Order: sequence, then structure tokens, then C-alpha cells
Amino acid sequence: MLKALHAEHGDALFAHTLRLTGDRQRAEDLVQETLLRAWQHPEALDPARGSVRAWLFTTARNLAIDAWRRRSARVGEVYTDQMPETPVVVDETERAVESWVIAEALTRLSRPHREVLVECFYQGRSVAEAAERLGVPPGTVKSRTYYALRSLKVVLEELGVTQ
Repeated sequence: MLKALHAEHGDALFAHTLRLTGDRQRAEDLVQETLLRAWQHPEALDPARGSVRAWLFTTARNLAIDAWRRRSARVGEVYTDQMPETPVVVDETERAVESWVIAEALTRLSRPHREVLVECFYQGRSVAEAAERLGVPPGTVKSRTYYALRSLKVVLEELGVTQ
């Protein structure tokens, strides 16, 4: 059950938790905790009760809020012999430039590759949901996603983006 949940919703759930936290490690922890909650409450995953993905996203969001509240409640004095690191300031300009570069790279992909990436990564749809929206079999969505990501990597390298 968990393997199937992770296979179908894991990437979208990770993207969602990464947006919530801004931290890859915390996002991975939230995905694990969310899937653990799903395992502990299988009745919540009954399709008759609603969308499984909606339940997972809501649970992840609630866990993120709870974690933030716990961290906020524990703020206090810390004694150390070392100077604290300078906090990293998020540069919105850099994010905007990255968004423009990615948007440009997406325009250089074929229409089927662009569509599958938008459905799966930007819209957060599962393979099955993307297949239904695009009117193609799930296997086609998977293979297009694989080749689209490879093509996107090449295009980004051509645009001067390095890892």
C-alpha cells in the first residue's frame, strides 16, 4: 500500500512539502510522516471519502504547521563558543530569473513533453490523472516524462544552467 501511494503521489507530495518548508530535509521528513499517517489510518484513503491526494496534501500541510509551531515554542537562549552563521536571505530576483529560464526551456521542448511536465510537476497530478487529462495511456505519460526530463536537462545546459 505505501509503495503504491509513494509511487503515485510521492513526487507531487515532495514538491508540495518543499514549497511549504523550503528545506529538502524537512520536506522528505514530512513526506515520510504523511505516508506513515496514511498507513496508520487506511480508512482515510477510501476513495468514497474523497481524493487520496487531497488527504495526503492536507495531512502534510497540518504536519508542517505543527512542526513550525513546535519550533516557534522552543525558541530560547543558546549558549555557544562560536558565532552563528549569517542567515541565508532568499533572493526573489534569483527565483524570478530561474522561473524565466525554466519557462524558456519548456518552450523549447516538444508539445507532448511540455504538456506532460506541466501536468505532473506544475499541476501536481499523478500519472493516472495526467494520462486522463492528456488522453494517453499511463505508460505513455511515464515514458514521456522520462524523455521530457532528459530533453529539459539538455536544453537547460544549452541555456548555461549547470547543476
